[in-house]
Amino acid sequence: MGNFEVELLCRIAQPRPDLERVREMLRAGVDFPELIELAAQHGVRPQLIGGLQSLSWEAVPTAARESLEDYHRFHCARALSLAEELCRVAAAFAAKGLRLAAFKGPALAVALYGDVSRREYADLDILVPEPEVDQSERLLDSLGYHGDAGDSAFRRAFLGYLRQCAFVRPGSDVAIDLHWDFSGIHVPFPLTPAEVWRDLAQVSIGDHAIATVSGANLALLLAGHGTKEAWRCLGWVCDFALLLDRHPEFDWLEIHRRAKAQGCGDAVLLGCAMAVELLEVPVPPVLRDPLAASARVRALTSSLSHELRQGLPLPAPEKHFSDFHLCDSRLDKLKGVMRLVLTRTTGDYEAMKLPQALWPVYYVTRPFRLAAKALAALR
Repeated sequence: MGNFEVELLCRIAQPRPDLERVREMLRAGVDFPELIELAAQHGVRPQLIGGLQSLSWEAVPTAARESLEDYHRFHCARALSLAEELCRVAAAFAAKGLRLAAFKGPALAVALYGDVSRREYADLDILVPEPEVDQSERLLDSLGYHGDAGDSAFRRAFLGYLRQCAFVRPGSDVAIDLHWDFSGIHVPFPLTPAEVWRDLAQVSIGDHAIATVSGANLALLLAGHGTKEAWRCLGWVCDFALLLDRHPEFDWLEIHRRAKAQGCGDAVLLGCAMAVELLEVPVPPVLRDPLAASARVRALTSSLSHELRQGLPLPAPEKHFSDFHLCDSRLDKLKGVMRLVLTRTTGDYEAMKLPQALWPVYYVTRPFRLAAKALAALR
């Protein structure tokens, strides 16, 4: 099983679902517990529920329908709660004169799907200008959020290279990922923060206008994020495929050129290739030749789509290394590896807990620790 259920999910999650084919597959017999678990893992339960509702729940067992309807009620309530919290945080930032751009989460659900509940998400992601990170952290603290990995000094020393940090609110299941860039220092990304701040859009959530990423910038963001995460989640493919389907008027050749200028043009081609391979969304005509000419993208598409189609359990991400799919060139990959070798991480601290005054020592000890770890793996 597994592969059949994944194919059904792909059919039902298309921007233009093939409902007649879905009906035939349902009638042929489906492992519904696995189908529901796959939909949860891939973040496409709203699409699954919408498609099954359109088919009047034909051939769906009562238990499966009740499970999905229970989830739908929970998800709608949680989506509204997260949207309300995003509005509260955005208003607090505006009151302090601090800039904020929401991406993913409720903002993307509204911008791309038209409703906060039409897309799955578990937390809030906000981008702030790098010079305002400290002020943003203090403001989040005043709103009841605390960094989930030590104090500010610890985060700067051992997590700053990620250019994001997570904040949680005790007694709540809401988490906020605070970003000042879209990837770690070791890999490029198709979209830069400067481009976002020059071209912010707004989405309406309730009575609030929330600054967000849209248009060509959103295409670059979705392509980069999916590639950084090795397109392990069907929901990310759905996001990019929906953008392709709804916006053929975008200058996709220029979008590819911009990504290429950042050293990761293949991310856009890979997003297109995954969309056509899994969801049958056509590649923009102007990108057909660049895609056909890229043996690397074709090989990655074959590998990543094969992994996704295997069903449960989903492949685990390789820490840091799936990020390197963003790099068009081997030289950029080598540079990224060298940056990681010379960058302090929490692994260094856990291996040898030194007082803060001695933290600079980790720059010296890290290469030796990694060498010993590699040697142990070889043995």
